[in-house]
Amino acid sequence: MKVVILAGGFGTRISEESVFKPKPMIEIGGMPILWHIMKGFASQGFNEFIICAGYKQHVIKEWFADYFLHTSDITFDYTNGNNEIIVHNRHIEPWKVTVVDTGLNTMTGGRIKKVKDFVGNEPFLLTYGDAVGNVDINKLVEFHRKHGKIGTISVYNFGQNKGVLDIAKDGHVNAFREKSDLDGDLINIGFMVMNPQIFDRIKDDQTVFEQEPLSSLVRDGELIARVHDGFWQCMDTLREKQQLEKLWNSENCPWKIW
Repeated sequence: MKVVILAGGFGTRISEESVFKPKPMIEIGGMPILWHIMKGFASQGFNEFIICAGYKQHVIKEWFADYFLHTSDITFDYTNGNNEIIVHNRHIEPWKVTVVDTGLNTMTGGRIKKVKDFVGNEPFLLTYGDAVGNVDINKLVEFHRKHGKIGTISVYNFGQNKGVLDIAKDGHVNAFREKSDLDGDLINIGFMVMNPQIFDRIKDDQTVFEQEPLSSLVRDGELIARVHDGFWQCMDTLREKQQLEKLWNSENCPWKIW
């Protein structure tokens, strides 16, 4: 099963770094967050990736083109007047990676539709290129097949990030307590499985996948959700990047399942 990764947005909320590179190429522990996402899928047996690129898409292509340089020791030998490159301790992931330029201003749905020919007529995994988690992908695929719907999404209770107040209508505070895991709404965190019929529900480049395509699945009873109760974190802001960096440098990085 192929893994489609949405990696074409401008990343404006983390412009401190996205001005230089696409958000999926912003590094955590010296490697792009895109690499962390792919390592998570690959460690569970999913090694074929289709990357929906857009903004500064050449950066993604060039990084993969030179991947063996990034991960191996290299000798550049010019002593005999030749440009000889000797690769030592080559470390290459067993991945097949297709990077598709889906356009600079294309919306998420349009990006997905532009890779239809690369996906083929089969179910595929779909996720975002700016979040990591320890989602059990094989259980997600099993759940999708069991329920037989066109689409399956992973949802997560992100909770509240501040204290919770019980306030009366007249403004009096009845109670104050710290947040708990029961607070907050379930949100779509990506890590989705889609059947190829989803392409028929995407109109054009300006279609936002999270709007009409998913809404149409809901109306037709063709969307089901699986609750993820492990770790998940997006990287929308510089502060969130720093939080992920701190976790990566800890002894128990929660998304490092490889």
